[in-house]
Amino acid sequence: MSARTPTPWPLVALFTAGYLAAYLLPTTVGRLDAGLPLSATQAGAVGSVLLLGSASAGFLLASRVDRFGPRALARAGLLLAAAGFGTAALSTAVPLVVAGAVAGGFGSGTATTVAATGIAGRRDPHRVTTLGLLGVSGLAGALYLTIPRLGPGHGLPLAAIACTALLALCLTGRLPGRAPADRAVRSTAPLPHRRSGLLLAGAMLFWSLAQNSLWGVSGRIGLAQAGLTEVEVGAVFAVALGAGLLGTIGAGALGPRLGRALPIGLGTALIAGCIALSAAATDLTSFATGEIAWNALYPVVLSYVIGLAASMDPRGRWAVLVGSASSLGTACGPLTGSLLSASAGYPAMGTVLAAGLLLVGVPMTLVALRPRRTGQIVEIPVVEIPVVEIPVVEIPVTELPVVEIPVAELPVVEIPVAGIPLEGVPAQRKAYGTAGPLRTAAAPASGPVSV
Repeated sequence: MSARTPTPWPLVALFTAGYLAAYLLPTTVGRLDAGLPLSATQAGAVGSVLLLGSASAGFLLASRVDRFGPRALARAGLLLAAAGFGTAALSTAVPLVVAGAVAGGFGSGTATTVAATGIAGRRDPHRVTTLGLLGVSGLAGALYLTIPRLGPGHGLPLAAIACTALLALCLTGRLPGRAPADRAVRSTAPLPHRRSGLLLAGAMLFWSLAQNSLWGVSGRIGLAQAGLTEVEVGAVFAVALGAGLLGTIGAGALGPRLGRALPIGLGTALIAGCIALSAAATDLTSFATGEIAWNALYPVVLSYVIGLAASMDPRGRWAVLVGSASSLGTACGPLTGSLLSASAGYPAMGTVLAAGLLLVGVPMTLVALRPRRTGQIVEIPVVEIPVVEIPVVEIPVTELPVVEIPVAELPVVEIPVAGIPLEGVPAQRKAYGTAGPLRTAAAPASGPVSV
């Protein structure tokens, strides 16, 4: 434990505030149905629009966190979430509630985007994700025990989300400010592992769609089909989220020991069975068993999926895009669950969702099996070296005097040549032939020759 880096609590708080709306979706949709003039399908559509705003924030801001700065973007998202959900909680006009829910969802998605980007850049993203899931599961479990005892009304869960955003706002001062310009430019580099990332994002959309199609109508299953009271349903959800805490702790303790393929593949298959059991529940025992087992497995698989997405791009872009695809599936979940249950009933809906989960679990497992580099990107700052101008010094050229060296005239010495008699040397004219100037020379005179 001593070798680990300090826990990034601001990222954990952002993660908790961003995901809380999705965790409180059953009670939010149920109270919109009961407290406002909305049908069950219309209430599910409001929940879908809320989460659609969260997903759109992730798609828009996935590669812009470094450009705007994590601190400023997180503060803007949390303030928007507090204002939007607070307005929806205090209003009874349906258009204003819907507008506030959409604005609050966009703010929550912005906070989740900043959190996912920061978590992906950590040395151990799975550990930070586990802490975030622990935070949101524990808080949501406490709210499921508390909200039913505070009275009816649609505003209580929405107000709880707004208050959580304001509390998380207090920790944003420890987030980094605007990123350096060179890092903001490099963040626009092409995404690595495009095929694996797109396959994981597409599978995660349907994975979350199946999960939240049941989660969005779980409250109505407990009330209408299992015959439970709202307090009993809230207690089951609280225990289920407590089981999710235990599952998340177990996932954090295991870490990467089992790899990612086994938890994702086997966990998804087990979740499919839990969904079928919960959707067909007709009493407290079957309903509680399905919900508790399902919620114990859900955060475990989710933590490994987020860690898998973070490993494909240390800058966090795939983590944000996969999380946004998950939010998009979550957004379509309540409406899909409402339509399926209204047309075919809860048991048939559970069978369809379970079969779909088994299908999408295959590509997710295949992506987890592919090896990839998980090394960290180390930012090396570029130091600008100032260029020093060296002044040019003009050196005057000194003219050297020309020195004339007198050359002494040497005297000409005449050497007398003694006369040598040449009479004993006959002239060999015929040996030379007619070559040279001898052809025109006069015949020499006989007698001695003087030189």
